[in-house]
Amino acid sequence: MVKWMKISAVLTLSASIVAGCSQGAPSPNAATKPTENKPTENKPADAFSEKISINMMSIAYEGGAWSDKHPVIDELNKKLNIDLKIQWVPSDNYVEKLGVMAASNSFPDVFRINSSEFLKWRDKGVFLDIAPMIKDYPNLTKEISAEVLAVGNPKGKTYALPNWTPEARETLLIRKDWLTKLNLKAPTTIDEFYEVAKAFTKNDPDGNGKDDTMGYSFAVSNNRSFTRGADPLRFAFGLANGWKEVNGAIVPWQAQTKELKDFLTFTNKMYADGLLDKDFAINKNQDPDFKFEASKVGFTDVPATNIYDSGLPNLLKVVPTAEVLQIVPPKGPAGQGNTTYATTNKVVINAKIDKKKQERIMALMDYMVTDEGHSLITYGVNGIHYKKTGDKYEVLPAFESDRPMLINFWFFHKFDPLNTVRPWEDQEKPKKVLALFEVNKKYLVADKGAGLFSETSTKSGASLDQKLMGEMVAIIMGQKPVDTIEAAVDAWKKNGGDNIIAEMNEQYKLTK
Repeated sequence: MVKWMKISAVLTLSASIVAGCSQGAPSPNAATKPTENKPTENKPADAFSEKISINMMSIAYEGGAWSDKHPVIDELNKKLNIDLKIQWVPSDNYVEKLGVMAASNSFPDVFRINSSEFLKWRDKGVFLDIAPMIKDYPNLTKEISAEVLAVGNPKGKTYALPNWTPEARETLLIRKDWLTKLNLKAPTTIDEFYEVAKAFTKNDPDGNGKDDTMGYSFAVSNNRSFTRGADPLRFAFGLANGWKEVNGAIVPWQAQTKELKDFLTFTNKMYADGLLDKDFAINKNQDPDFKFEASKVGFTDVPATNIYDSGLPNLLKVVPTAEVLQIVPPKGPAGQGNTTYATTNKVVINAKIDKKKQERIMALMDYMVTDEGHSLITYGVNGIHYKKTGDKYEVLPAFESDRPMLINFWFFHKFDPLNTVRPWEDQEKPKKVLALFEVNKKYLVADKGAGLFSETSTKSGASLDQKLMGEMVAIIMGQKPVDTIEAAVDAWKKNGGDNIIAEMNEQYKLTK
């Protein structure tokens, strides 16, 4: 293994290298320039003669979402002769909202959906099978490989477009300035990680004379799983990223009793010693990121494309001299690793809407991955969000207030991990972000169950996981002994987990 201090991609990220940086990152060479409106490719002039109303729903993360009246929506409406209405639902309530819609049979025309909810309703006649029609949308077929389209779908069916996620995006960062102040080296093992977290908690790394810093933070998502911040610790003890292959079969993390005991022993010690965020169990998904940006926690595990966007700029507003450093995941008794994301989240079209509307939605999605469409949903509208004078581009104030990139970020985008740099930004940023990705690729832990389906899991997986997570949280907080996890795992398996394992392995065999 190449040590962290020898990896050329390990960067000291400071104010001097992010001047002018904003959301995301570009293609490796340069930003795609905003383009002027042209006729939609491969469509006759009268293809959009009838105006179509489209209801879209997407997840919303930090910073809120668009108002009903937005310049990007106006441009999409004009381009495709549509009346687009977008419902933005906060990430912490999105699954609940989908459940309410399912109960009332009132899904929108087109919407984003996560993997588990997609699999739950995939074969229920809810989603349009786009396999017979996608050939008529050449920009989509050019952009999305058959292999990626097939993930999570039965053979010969395509019930969704992929909401693509770069598999090597998660990046473990540490406060380099805190290390320097405390005369510490970046940790490379789980024991060193503990000691650095302890120093960050106990030794006043921000120098303000107050007991107001912590070593590490993560959250519990939907009361059933830990957020990504826990993954570098989980993987050090051998827990699966969902599912892992053992002797030709796949095993879920919920059934890994020994590995769970090791992980819980470690995190219980961190919690008891005050090194783990005392609010981890009630944190919302992005609270650990926000606490890092507020200079309250010394580590964070974030998407590489967000570091120059919100993470570091927000931190620098609080501490202008702050520096962060990419480190590799700490090595533990079972190895090391970080999250690998398979493209399992989806954008689906309501199967019950009329054919004309289905076709116009496909045209909309097809347009979004063209250079022109990508420019619109990433950079915004010329004269409103940026100004072009000759070959020069100037960002305008409305770019920050309107946030024209939200469809790209939260709904659908080109299959390029570095797709969002703007032509007015630092054109060196692609190299910096690519360097982060290159390190991350060395430590990916694949989910061997990605895209596979279990009927039992769709019916009772959430409640089973929530009961198990309740026991895990109690153990970490010292309310129950670590050995309690043995009975909790047995209950998970007995009450449906064994059926989930059997069903997932039947699916897994079909992929071999």
